[in-house]
Amino acid sequence: MTGAGIHVAAPEPKICVGVVVGAQGIKGAVRIKPFTETPEAVAAYGPVTDEAGARRFEVKIVGQARGVVTAQLSGVMDRNAAEALKGLRLYVPRAALPEPEQEEFYHADLIGLSAERADGTSLGRVAAVLDHGAGTYLEIVAEGGRPLIVPFTRAAVPVVDLAAGRLVIEPPAEVGARPGEEEEG
Repeated sequence: MTGAGIHVAAPEPKICVGVVVGAQGIKGAVRIKPFTETPEAVAAYGPVTDEAGARRFEVKIVGQARGVVTAQLSGVMDRNAAEALKGLRLYVPRAALPEPEQEEFYHADLIGLSAERADGTSLGRVAAVLDHGAGTYLEIVAEGGRPLIVPFTRAAVPVVDLAAGRLVIEPPAEVGARPGEEEEG
C-alpha cells in the first residue's frame, strides 16, 4: 500500500531468454544468442519483450549456427531495423516458463535472495549467478563489503528456500581466506 490507499502491484518478474547479437541478411532477420537450455527454446514461451516491456515481438526461428539462432522478429522488415536491435535483451514473463525440476533453479529466482550462514549471520544478497564453464557460482554482496564468490554446490549452499527468500551458505575454507592471511598449522 502506498500513498492514500493506492495499491501498487509489483511488476511481473521477467526472464531474459536471449540477446540480439546482429543482423542476418537483408530481410530483417536477426541473430540471437540464446540463454535457454536448447537454442530454439528462445521462441517457445510466446512473444518476447524488451526489458521495459515497451516493445513486443513474435519470434520465428529460421536457422541455427555456432551458438546462435537466426530468427525473424515481427515488425522487423529490413536489415537497418535488424541492426538497430543489436544488444537488445529479449524477455518473457517468468510465469510463461515451466517450473524447474527438483534441485534446479532459474537464475532470476536466485538473484536477490538473502544469503546467510547456518547460524543466521547475514552475508548479504545474491547479486549475480555466474557460469563461465567451470561450474556455477553465486556472487554474494553485503552492503559496503567485498563480493563473496561461492560455488553453487550442495556442500557450499545446502539450503535454497525460495519461499522464504533466502539461502544458507557454508563457504569452503578457501573462499573465506583473505589475501596475505596465513593459515595456522
